[in-house]
Amino acid sequence: MSHVWIWLEQFQGKIPSIVWETMGVARRLADALGTGVTAVWIGGTIADQAGEAIAMGADVVQVIEHPALADFRFEPYLTVLSHLAKEEAPQVILIGSTARGRELAGGLAAELGTAALVDALEVSVENGRVMAIRPIYEGKLFARTYVERSPAIVTIRGRAFPKPDPDPRRKGEIRRVSPELEPSMFPTEILEWIQEAEGEIRLNEARIVVGGGRGVGGPEGFEPLRELARALGAALGATRAVVDAGWIPYKYQVGQTGKTISPDLYIACGISGAIQHLSGLRGVKVIVAINKDPEAPIFKVARYGVVDDLFKIVPALTAELRRRGLAKG
Repeated sequence: MSHVWIWLEQFQGKIPSIVWETMGVARRLADALGTGVTAVWIGGTIADQAGEAIAMGADVVQVIEHPALADFRFEPYLTVLSHLAKEEAPQVILIGSTARGRELAGGLAAELGTAALVDALEVSVENGRVMAIRPIYEGKLFARTYVERSPAIVTIRGRAFPKPDPDPRRKGEIRRVSPELEPSMFPTEILEWIQEAEGEIRLNEARIVVGGGRGVGGPEGFEPLRELARALGAALGATRAVVDAGWIPYKYQVGQTGKTISPDLYIACGISGAIQHLSGLRGVKVIVAINKDPEAPIFKVARYGVVDDLFKIVPALTAELRRRGLAKG
């Protein structure tokens, strides 16, 4: 039986929420195709992830364990995964649309002679074919694409699909695969990992994002935004202009050359609304804009707008959250 595959991305043994969102898509596709879900785990040690994957919807978990595979490196991961895919011929391979996931999807498509559809917002089966809807032209249009070749490789945009509830009663099979590793598979070496600040919420997983643009005036202008973000339990974001100016690191950049986000709420502070930034906001449900310029383009896409000084409005919002006992930090 040709299964729907999902790659269980992990970093230092932890699986991001986008993987479980992708698992929900895999489960629905497998049910529509009358097949099962195979989760592929590549890493150093398995810990409890195999059982967790079964509880989240997998029927089979392929465990590829080796100390040299503890950390993601494109070349060995691609070699191991493509070799297994050629042997077992899955019908569909789903991958979370992270930086690692998109890189791996492109490599797999080249190795397996198929195509990769990136950043899918909707995936279904129509007349036995996999169909994906994804944004094109910086999110201005949406393309409905049918995959003719097998396997269909699709990356799933974060927070575009609900995360399934785990079912600890589910039963599944755990298979251990012993990879054949050669030195030529490791042309790169990991020197160090630079961790994000403790407790910091990632942009691609955040339900709320507080973003800052040129209107914050400088690096110190992000402090009231950080306070509001802490009070809301939100992530901090920024435009390319302030990143290029050195006011804040690149990891906070949202937009065409940064991260694409899909929170429930985006509070844009001092952001004019350049098209390059707006292209990263296509999945946002509600945008609130705070800007002194009533003609700023951001107001054309915002559901709510405040024409005023952000340095007056943002601290007032934070103070009110704390006054009402709603602040999270």
